[in-house]
Amino acid sequence: MIDFILAPWPWYFSGLMIALIMLSLFYFGKTFGFSSNFRTICAACGAGKKTKFFDFDWKSQQWNLLFLAGSVLGGYISANFLSDGQALRLAETTVTDLKALGIQFDGKMNPMQLFGLETLGQPAGFLTLLGGGLLVGFGSRYAGGCTSGHAITGLSSLQWPSLVAVIGFFIGGLTMTHFIFPLIF
Repeated sequence: MIDFILAPWPWYFSGLMIALIMLSLFYFGKTFGFSSNFRTICAACGAGKKTKFFDFDWKSQQWNLLFLAGSVLGGYISANFLSDGQALRLAETTVTDLKALGIQFDGKMNPMQLFGLETLGQPAGFLTLLGGGLLVGFGSRYAGGCTSGHAITGLSSLQWPSLVAVIGFFIGGLTMTHFIFPLIF
């Protein structure tokens, strides 16, 4: 049994779980998205007293906060207790592309060279993380949701704005990967 838990699960298991969660959310009249949790947390902390955007019934979104907490806890448990210790398997072409950018693949999901604490002490790394965070925050607010909200909830409920947003996400990601990222590193 423990070997089953530690072994990588097949890709279709995640798809099945996402489909089951979406069906249950549709049944209960809920929508899914992670960026809405930031608004909910700000409203719960009283930001609605100063900004109208945060003035709403945040308690109706408690289930989404629970989902956020479960995701963080599940990620921690998975990484620290259910990992077999093997390095992440990455396509050799991707490793070669990373080397061409001066990034050494260290076998982790988030390479320490890009996401480690020492990156914050370097101007390029700090500005990249700060700029990326600001762009993601602005983009998710401007697009009316994040990638999970649009790509999972929006597309599964056949919403045209979500299709446009997801296409924009992919164009932005490809532009960053192929044109901007090589200039930074």
